[in-house]
Amino acid sequence: MTKRNDSLPSTPTVQVIERMFNLLEVLASREEPVSLKEISEKTGLHPSTAHRILNDLTIGRFVDRPEAGSYRLGMRLLELGNLVKARLSVRDAALAPMRELHKLIQQPVNLSVRQGDEIVYVERAYSERSGMQVVRAIGGRAPLHLTSVGKLFLAADEPQRVRAYATRTGLAGNTRNSLTQLPNLERELQQCRMAGLARDNEELELGVRCMAAGIYDDQCRLVAGLSISAPADRIDENWVPKLRSTAAEISTALGCPKGFATQPVAR
Repeated sequence: MTKRNDSLPSTPTVQVIERMFNLLEVLASREEPVSLKEISEKTGLHPSTAHRILNDLTIGRFVDRPEAGSYRLGMRLLELGNLVKARLSVRDAALAPMRELHKLIQQPVNLSVRQGDEIVYVERAYSERSGMQVVRAIGGRAPLHLTSVGKLFLAADEPQRVRAYATRTGLAGNTRNSLTQLPNLERELQQCRMAGLARDNEELELGVRCMAAGIYDDQCRLVAGLSISAPADRIDENWVPKLRSTAAEISTALGCPKGFATQPVAR
């Protein structure tokens, strides 16, 4: 029996893997099937080499051959992609970036999602050094129109859905700053759309102001909001770029195309 020599270089195997990835990249760049000739030209591989690797990928359903001499990505990649997507959690993707943002600004950073006519706080990064008491615990709820994240979701809704929300809830207020009239709320939502950012000006809690940016999934859907809470007299506009970049980082981790999350809310 020949003893395996683990010191032997694995270059040939690595080379095959690199070639395989190059082939998949070419197929991914086109919606329609790609001919073997074009694949060979784009990858620089000899047609026989490309054909051999594509044959193996076809057996594994990573590549389909709709007709002789042409190829496209196979359903096995979709199946694997769905498995990865199922494991992705907004909270899991957000936790580390939230903590980094908190280290930079030393104020509470909140992750919220929409449930019906309310937002629900699902995660928070904060410390006692922030000098602000946390007024909403994880699992806590608040009306959409009274919170910065809630306004992001309302701004992404069609006008008729916003009006329906106002009718259902009556736009009840918590403080003297709360937006309890539909025209005022609609103006605020238009500002959110234009800025790609939402704010809470002591509308939920007196003495607390917030700013929020949206988090988007691989279908470019708004799935959560990232917000910074601070005492009203400490809110700092210099936090805006950091907030935007952190929300974009989380969106990218969820599969959202780079650059999409930094665009205005209205799509």
